[in-house]
Amino acid sequence: MKELKHGPGRPSKYGRPSRPVTVTLPDDVLARLGAVDADLGRAIVRLAERGSARRARAMRAAELASYGNHAVIVVNPARVLKRLKGVELVPVGNGRALIALAHPHSVPQLELAVRDALEGGEMSQAERQTLEAIATILQAARRSRAVTLEERTIIVLESKRRRRRG
Repeated sequence: MKELKHGPGRPSKYGRPSRPVTVTLPDDVLARLGAVDADLGRAIVRLAERGSARRARAMRAAELASYGNHAVIVVNPARVLKRLKGVELVPVGNGRALIALAHPHSVPQLELAVRDALEGGEMSQAERQTLEAIATILQAARRSRAVTLEERTIIVLESKRRRRRG
């Protein structure tokens, strides 16, 4: 399991080492970059990575996103994962999601459900990779003497579906 970084500061913005730069750009270019993403740095990265093989490496099926001495599991949303009882996927941007557990489901129940799904279900290779990565992360955390698993509450706003007037 990836060691959690201890220390202050912001989490890695792009999931890999980066550094600040100063650049002067024409106003029209800034406007076009702003149309790609409100965050100009993300807009530049998105445009630079279009069609690039490097992007595939940055998006693992499931991985830890660290912030200080805390980390969460970030996943590629997979249908097989959404079908697990008590599992909700909360989008965090960039096509990724956090795993949220509906009360009263627990992390041990999630790990068991993931392993059962791996043993018993038909799924795509991408879905299998996602479940295997989650199972590996949860098992490593459970066995680690340096990490504790804690369940937290996140706030999720769910929109109500509007009924069509006929």
